[in-house]
Amino acid sequence: MSERPGPPPPPGAGGGAPPTPAQLGAQASAQIPLDAPTLHLTPGPGKTGLVGLPTWLWVDATPSTWGPATATAAVPGLSVTATAVVDRITWTMGDGATVVCTTPGTLYTPARGAQPSPDCGHTYTRPGVRTVTATTHWTVTWAGGGQTGTLVAARTTTVGDIRTGEMQALIS
Repeated sequence: MSERPGPPPPPGAGGGAPPTPAQLGAQASAQIPLDAPTLHLTPGPGKTGLVGLPTWLWVDATPSTWGPATATAAVPGLSVTATAVVDRITWTMGDGATVVCTTPGTLYTPARGAQPSPDCGHTYTRPGVRTVTATTHWTVTWAGGGQTGTLVAARTTTVGDIRTGEMQALIS
């Protein structure tokens, strides 16, 4: 007479070794939504800025686009929590320049006029039509079970049709 098998054992019980804190850290990290940044520039796509005037750069700062964002993975007797934050954003401006910012930037308003951005901006020196790319660089730290670790990730967004022109003064 044969016996019927019972239900499978819970994770970490019998049938194999339980996951390590590092494995749970990777699992918790994978649960965090890390979205590509939503880019904002002034002037924006389809509008024309002027050579020599500041271009302001900023992104929406939400938990999934800038952090902090957390997630936890657990098995009986062990819990690991991961936290993700953006360290920096690297803007490739389409004219050979790269701008690295450690903040999400500052929202431009018309009241700011021709002032440069206080934390994230660029000034084009030649006219042209460009594509701008921004990459957020994430650091994900995890801790649990007496251990810690760090993982990295990156998310990229591209926006095109960034125009810069020259203004000619006419003297009569």
